[in-house]
Amino acid sequence: MTFKKGFHLTYCTNIHPGETWDETFGNLKEYIPSIKEKVNPGRPFGIGLRLSDIAARELLANDNLFRFRQWLEANGLYVFTINGFPYGGFHRTIVKDKVHLPDWNSRERIEYTARLIKILNILLPQGVEGGISTSPVSYRHWFKTNEQMDHVLRKAAFHFAVVVEYLMQVKSESGKVIHLDIEPEPDGIVEDTRGMINFYNNWLLPVGVKYLSEIRKVSTQEAEAAIREHIRVCFDVCHASVVFENPVEMLMRYMKEKIRIGKIQLSAALKFRTAGTDLKDLTSKLRSLSDKIYLHQVAGMHQGEIKRYKDLPDMLNEKEFTACEEWRIHYHVPLFLSTYGILESTQEDILNVFQLLQHQSVTNALEIETYTWSVLPDEVKMDLTESIVNEFKWVLDSMKVQYQNLWIK
Repeated sequence: MTFKKGFHLTYCTNIHPGETWDETFGNLKEYIPSIKEKVNPGRPFGIGLRLSDIAARELLANDNLFRFRQWLEANGLYVFTINGFPYGGFHRTIVKDKVHLPDWNSRERIEYTARLIKILNILLPQGVEGGISTSPVSYRHWFKTNEQMDHVLRKAAFHFAVVVEYLMQVKSESGKVIHLDIEPEPDGIVEDTRGMINFYNNWLLPVGVKYLSEIRKVSTQEAEAAIREHIRVCFDVCHASVVFENPVEMLMRYMKEKIRIGKIQLSAALKFRTAGTDLKDLTSKLRSLSDKIYLHQVAGMHQGEIKRYKDLPDMLNEKEFTACEEWRIHYHVPLFLSTYGILESTQEDILNVFQLLQHQSVTNALEIETYTWSVLPDEVKMDLTESIVNEFKWVLDSMKVQYQNLWIK
């Protein structure tokens, strides 16, 4: 396959339950060829691969990686991005704040990331940049003092620098550019654009430049250039929307700071306004969305001030619906609907990002990341394959492009 410049569009396979490589590969074989045939027949189709640490270890064992690459080539598929945020179980288990474990304080996070880099280096087509999204350093509520926070930021910056050194080696040996994309998330240590810029400029660059200058014996300018090339941002539109950021303005801020965007995750949060809403119906609906698996962080806006809750049950317990004019919930809902009964989505933020992409070269990697289908009204529910296909069609229609214009065989 040869590729011209354009967008690489995929969906994140974290929607499919499976923690072992056999389970992961089984899901890929079941869903990907059918989706490709419906969305982009006869042309290359990119995969947004999610691998747990167990699956990554198993994929690197025996001839599994060779066999997987053969299957990709035989089916006109390629991998250009990996979701390396959730290390362990992401389905059928209580995830909550454990999604951040192991964090960037730990050696385990470095080793897991190195395995993903090794895999992507083998799978990535020549001429295509590859990205691996990762945790926003750690979970902020685990750290109670400024001293603890400074310690984790410093240690994380050092660990990211170690990964940059490895990525520099990969580029030197294979000619492939792979970047690690930090994904800001509500209540992460890096939870928004301001936090990402602070971490990048005040921790990552100073610590990383010093480390690479000493270890790699390169100039400070070369060290900084390597960090900027290999550490980027995974910009999740849902996450930005939850904390009331304007995604377009935030993407422009990153460009101004010369911090590159590795990929944009196309995702929508839930929102609701309290004025004119039946609070009894609202409470019933929100309780139906509260689950024991994932964190659903909540933020509300009142006269320019933001009120926060760690999880949806915390807000429901306090019953302070009228404390804010508008509330937003971390809940990756389908892109192609803007309303869910008495609730709405932040779909408009995604549409504004599409407008930006028409005239600004922000990134060429787009990944649909919807994994919450339970909120769909009964009248539009369909099987998973058709739902994913509808996501693709909505994105393509909204961007006013045809799929074959994204990449060309």
